[in-house]
Amino acid sequence: MKPNVIIIMADQLRSDALGRGFTPNIDSIRASGIEFSRAYCASPLCVPARGAFFTGKYPNTNGSLINPWLPYDSYYGDVHKGIDNLYGIMEKEWCSIHSGKQHLFTEGGKLEDVDSDTFWASTERTYKEYLAENGVKAPGGPYFKSPVPEMKGGAFTRVTRYSNANTGCYEEDEKYYFDRYFADKAVEAIRNRDRSRPLLLNAMFLAPHPPLQIPEPWYSRICDDDFELPENVGMYYPYQSPLQMYNLTGVIGARYKRNEWKESWRVYLGLVSMLDDCVGMVLDELKAEGLYDDSIIIFTSDHGEMLGSHALFQKMCMYEESAHVPLFMSMPGREHKVIDRVVSHIDVLPTLADMLSLHHHGEFDGRSLMPLISGDASGNDDTAYIQFDGNGARSNFQRCIVRGRYKLIADFFKDETFFELYDVISDPQETENLIFTGGHDAIAIDLARLLGKHMAETSDMISLPSIAPEELRRRYGDTPVRR
Repeated sequence: MKPNVIIIMADQLRSDALGRGFTPNIDSIRASGIEFSRAYCASPLCVPARGAFFTGKYPNTNGSLINPWLPYDSYYGDVHKGIDNLYGIMEKEWCSIHSGKQHLFTEGGKLEDVDSDTFWASTERTYKEYLAENGVKAPGGPYFKSPVPEMKGGAFTRVTRYSNANTGCYEEDEKYYFDRYFADKAVEAIRNRDRSRPLLLNAMFLAPHPPLQIPEPWYSRICDDDFELPENVGMYYPYQSPLQMYNLTGVIGARYKRNEWKESWRVYLGLVSMLDDCVGMVLDELKAEGLYDDSIIIFTSDHGEMLGSHALFQKMCMYEESAHVPLFMSMPGREHKVIDRVVSHIDVLPTLADMLSLHHHGEFDGRSLMPLISGDASGNDDTAYIQFDGNGARSNFQRCIVRGRYKLIADFFKDETFFELYDVISDPQETENLIFTGGHDAIAIDLARLLGKHMAETSDMISLPSIAPEELRRRYGDTPVRR
């Protein structure tokens, strides 16, 4: 029998929230397998991030570009018909179970609403039904959302409300919290699985996505003395893109000063601790059922969270806190190994297809990571491409290339484009835009060439203007100092 495949995905988890002593269960997955220390999502937004992860294709080529909340632009949230996804590829041979957040949208509806051999143990829909049956309110509410502008189709603006960094204690029993419910349903489904086939479990947790209203004991678990804020929290740096102030990240993030982020961090880390306990419930059940030693266990997050870094909130940008993701792959017979080459979420499905001889239609955009795992880096070009096309509507566009130690970001709003270049090895908090220091123009121009080529090859709906470092320095050389 082929190995079990367990995919555990967090939502909005910063990579640097792990390994602080709050996540022993997640850290055990890291310690028992392959750690891809430089993994990136394909889009720092829930629906397109998952669309890319589960299809092995860039958002440009699978069609899922945004969260399809608004009818005006909802078409751009769906993976196009005819494109294989992990569920469809594996559910015939594996006992396929999903528990948790389901943000893989396909043409014709959400995946659980179309023909499928997957058992949907829980989704956000069943969670809402569970709360209604018990007369319990969900976490969150008006205090945990703020008004922000959002452009529809890049043409006109409406005001909507999205999560902010406010915190609170969820007074209901922990069993009514998103992730405890998802974990309970995952455990129940493992026990009741079809034992004649190997197990495929997609455990999709909501934590540590806002709202930052969480139950005890996790609300009080982390104390201020347990952690230090990263230096870039609450700091808006000279020559970071001013266009971020047109996006949700800047509109909400700029409302909080550095000292105010401390409480948001405390509760966020408490939510990370709760996530870890839920992951532990799944791992314990795999061990109790005798599945653990014969399982490929993949842990990741759909994207990260700014949480005040660069004075920004949520994701939706290309900084490391938002686009860099944890990616651990524990496999039978493998010891801990760190791979520091640049890889992408779109490489995960091709890797599984390679490992498990999966039949699929068409070609993946990503490539198998098995050569890297085996010690051969010759086929890896140490490059990742990332895109953002707006949240609930196509509006604020960003494109990014990470190649080796350098990252080039292109931020678009209306007719304006701002470029940033960082050395993410020597400057991991991205405090110095190298375009404005001089001496790196050739690198910026070459990365822009590669990025533009990639955009053209993937039929991007927008184009990259020529980069002119001297002109950027002339136009933006008087930006305000950090605060």
